[in-house]
Amino acid sequence: MNIFKQIYKKIKKYNKIVIARHVGADPDALGSTLGLKEAILNTFPNKQVYVVGTPAARHRYIGILDKFTEDMYENSLLIVLDTPDLKRIDGVDATKFEYKIKIDHHPFIEKYADIELIDDTSSSASQLVMELIANTKLIPNQACAEKLYIGVVGDTNRFLHYYTTPKTFDLVSYIIKMTNINFTDLYENMYLRSLDNLKFQSYIINNITLTDNGFGYIKIEQDILDEYEIDAATATNVVNDLTFIDGMYSWAIFVYDKANDNIRGSIRSRGPIINVVASNYNGGGHIYASGVRVKDFDVVDSLIEDLDEVCSIYKEENNI
Repeated sequence: MNIFKQIYKKIKKYNKIVIARHVGADPDALGSTLGLKEAILNTFPNKQVYVVGTPAARHRYIGILDKFTEDMYENSLLIVLDTPDLKRIDGVDATKFEYKIKIDHHPFIEKYADIELIDDTSSSASQLVMELIANTKLIPNQACAEKLYIGVVGDTNRFLHYYTTPKTFDLVSYIIKMTNINFTDLYENMYLRSLDNLKFQSYIINNITLTDNGFGYIKIEQDILDEYEIDAATATNVVNDLTFIDGMYSWAIFVYDKANDNIRGSIRSRGPIINVVASNYNGGGHIYASGVRVKDFDVVDSLIEDLDEVCSIYKEENNI
């Protein structure tokens, strides 16, 4: 029995299913979890299916999350998406569930589930959910397809990133044909920005530091967030708008997260491998897209030095 059918068999078996993802939700984490919920309920209307985790105000258009309660642990299946390691699962203690499934597209870090579907060549967790649907009797509806499409677009940055493959387009085409969604309408919510948000983006451009080795970074304190009336999650998302700056090979935004009393960092790259460095600072992710959470800006300074060194090595190896 292939792994997709193994996962489907467990979904069919359990009447109570909790779906979780990583801390610091992004469109793929939300789209994959909420999209999977829609597919399960569309196929098995009588099941109890919950998507849990801390809400992300910037992405509330994707869907509403369920409030976790202790009784959800009892006789439940846990499905964790988009999360390679146990410590980054948001909102639940994974060890308390009867059975666990991981569906993830990050490089392997640790085994924590009974079934683990890991494919780091996949563009996104949402693509993996599309593949699960395509290989089982799960039936997608329009809401499912919309959420999964948003997840794929979010993690590929509109199909720009290197891990967008022919398989990505095949599965996206499949889900669109299955549900007939109007996918062009979905972009408005994804890319609509408030004037304050655009002013904040200008602040980033005007104040970012670019090292001689091509690493760009900025540190954002609470007073700046207050001035532009944005939260930490929205602030770090601006990192995706800095992709095509000439001479900048890797870049990061570090933001004070008042809710968690730590520093939230989002790191991107156009060449240097960054996830190894991120994994040394309570973070991780893809080779060109990673995140971290550290205790204070002193730790950030050390991380900046390490990322700058990675850029230096990259330039030397590529004769830049």
